[in-house]
Amino acid sequence: MLVRDAMSTMVLTIGPAHTLRQAARLMSARRIGAAVVHDPDTCGLGILTERDILNAVGSGQDPDTETASAHTTTDVVFAAPGWTLEEAAAAMTHGGFRHLVVLDESGPVGVVSVRDIIRCWTPAPRRPAALVG
Repeated sequence: MLVRDAMSTMVLTIGPAHTLRQAARLMSARRIGAAVVHDPDTCGLGILTERDILNAVGSGQDPDTETASAHTTTDVVFAAPGWTLEEAAAAMTHGGFRHLVVLDESGPVGVVSVRDIIRCWTPAPRRPAALVG
């Protein structure tokens, strides 16, 4: 199975000036764990994850004044839609992260998470016979 088969195509893109609270609200509303941060001044892409926000708030930083740019990972490992899930899982394991931004020639087309991969690798739960009907 390939990354394109598992990835979420809902890509939340935010700017570097978004506060952590704004980012958290947007991520929560979409029920996603990561946002792509696009900085037009550097033409670069980064990623802000739920863990980045949790670490900032847990260390006492103010989510209303802290910006995404201060907590964005910029040395991002990107995946291609044609990667296998094994390649994506290996990249995540090697890098110690749980999300990969998926890029094609046009830019970000998705995000694949550990949860997405597990969902593909785990058979669908069987419904008990008493509930079938």
